[in-house]
Amino acid sequence: MTGRHRATSLTGGNASASVVRIGDTVRKPWLPTTDLTVAYMQALRNRGVDLPEPRARDELGRLVLEYVPGDLAMDRGPLDVALLRRVGALVRTIHDASAGLPVPDPWEVLLPVDRPNLLCHNDLAAWNLVIDGDRLVFIDWDGAGPSTRLWDLAYAAISFGHVFAGEDVGLAASRLVAFVDGYDADEQLRAALPSTMARRARAMHDLLHASHEAGREPWGSMYATGHGEHWQACAAFIARHEHAWLDAVLRAVTDWRTSRGQHRRCQHPDDAAHDGPPHRPTAPQRGHEGWSDHHRRTRG
Repeated sequence: MTGRHRATSLTGGNASASVVRIGDTVRKPWLPTTDLTVAYMQALRNRGVDLPEPRARDELGRLVLEYVPGDLAMDRGPLDVALLRRVGALVRTIHDASAGLPVPDPWEVLLPVDRPNLLCHNDLAAWNLVIDGDRLVFIDWDGAGPSTRLWDLAYAAISFGHVFAGEDVGLAASRLVAFVDGYDADEQLRAALPSTMARRARAMHDLLHASHEAGREPWGSMYATGHGEHWQACAAFIARHEHAWLDAVLRAVTDWRTSRGQHRRCQHPDDAAHDGPPHRPTAPQRGHEGWSDHHRRTRG
């Protein structure tokens, strides 16, 4: 109990503990990188990005954030095309607002990539997007840090395209196109995206598997409870149908130009051509990629 408000545990996350809601705030542990994360969030807010407001530190040393009401996108299942375009545009807004911000070194992230040149959320996924009417807000920025536009976009594309094993390839491709069109990606980024999606899914599996072998938690337990199998199947599914994703996203550029007679805007200079294969993850200190700790089910 704090003041007039009772602390309510927020459940659903797999890698963050002791997260509670108190009134219109969320309280979560202060991590070694929280100072950097808060500075990044404040910089984005100053550049017009709508995200939870950081509100300093409470008497227990926890990070205090604005509580964002609404529903998680993941609870709606695959999003419709119009909403996917809006989400893609929001991801583009975040990336463009991040461009030019300093990329501190060292800054540990869960899944590093070669030559990081852009600060990113690193977990832009349906389990971290709150929908409140017309408001779309990404939450759970704890895993933010150095990455690249392509590596961050690939993960978001998997989640919002619902490009998961067992999905209808045609429908998944249509969702992927809507998301990528909303992002307004150029040909270079589109051409690199399908293979990077497969690498990104494989990297998530490898992290969980290595954590299971080494006894690192909570990722080891997540591997054993089905997340490892999910990402292994996901990586194989994406790779198996890579040409379908590639044809769909590249054809969309041609169709758009034919119908509008215009060129899509160019990608920011931190382009996909500079992305190399990701580093093999090593004993991460933190991170919760893939599972929200902010929403949605609560208990007293």
